[in-house]
Amino acid sequence: MRPNNVDQPPLEEPLAELERQLIHAYVTGAGENVHDLMTRDDDAARQLLADASLYASERLSEIEARSHFLKKLHGSE
Repeated sequence: MRPNNVDQPPLEEPLAELERQLIHAYVTGAGENVHDLMTRDDDAARQLLADASLYASERLSEIEARSHFLKKLHGSE
């Protein structure tokens, strides 16, 4: 039997909120609403969400690479 920890929020990836914000910004920039896209079931909505996800992934990779570079510059990695 597993304990039910309703008092503790679920664990989340460290950059998950930033990823959501990047996706939201991409979709908003395309003139759409994330919630509306998630409820739609057409190819255009799926493609826009996929493009937004790819954009967020690329930006997160860039942010992580810059972070590692700065840590190396400062000798903390």
